[in-house]
Amino acid sequence: MHSDALTSTLAGCDAVLFDFDGPICHVFEGLPAPGVARDLSALLATLVPELTDAAHATDDPMVVHQLARKGGQNVLAAVEAALTDAEVRAVGTAGAPTDGAVEAIAAARDSGRRVAVVSNNSADCVHAYLSAQGLSGAVEAVVGRPALRPDLMKPSPHPLLEAAAILGVPPERSALVGDSVTDIEAAQAAGAGSIGFANKPGKEEALTAAGASAVVDDMAAIARCFTAS
Repeated sequence: MHSDALTSTLAGCDAVLFDFDGPICHVFEGLPAPGVARDLSALLATLVPELTDAAHATDDPMVVHQLARKGGQNVLAAVEAALTDAEVRAVGTAGAPTDGAVEAIAAARDSGRRVAVVSNNSADCVHAYLSAQGLSGAVEAVVGRPALRPDLMKPSPHPLLEAAAILGVPPERSALVGDSVTDIEAAQAAGAGSIGFANKPGKEEALTAAGASAVVDDMAAIARCFTAS
């Protein structure tokens, strides 16, 4: 998909930032997200009974986490800790990396680019997965979910700006590989390039409409682009 746009986007960056859930692995492959959401909802309902209906209305753990803000910092801390624990357990059963992800990371590094992971998942689970897969040495920095600050998660540009600062690269000389509209929005807000990973039907259209600099349906396309240049 859009090979010229991909080539142009990668040529203009000194750092490649990878979202975690999707482009690198499927976090809840072995521990399905709806079950995690139910557990978090039960915890939130116990701590703040008036949030029971809202908590049980979603099967997305991240939505429950966001909802916990309404209960105050102590409630948010409890739900966030439970979410992090679930994520760490989940990546232990997540299986092999997304097809082409290892090659894309390696090709980015071999091209002289800096490499980081920027995720709304916890840094703990990212580090656990990278270590288990022997990928820790391939990634220079991990910027995970900001502690007790859901408002700074993507689509906020904050994680991308933090990663760029750690790598010593201007944000506009970086590009984020992500599979969600919020990834594209975060990249735009940070002034960075964006490569949409269309890993499900309908995503190419959504990511393109959101303004992705390029869209691919195969992570290996990123590796091929680097090795061809």
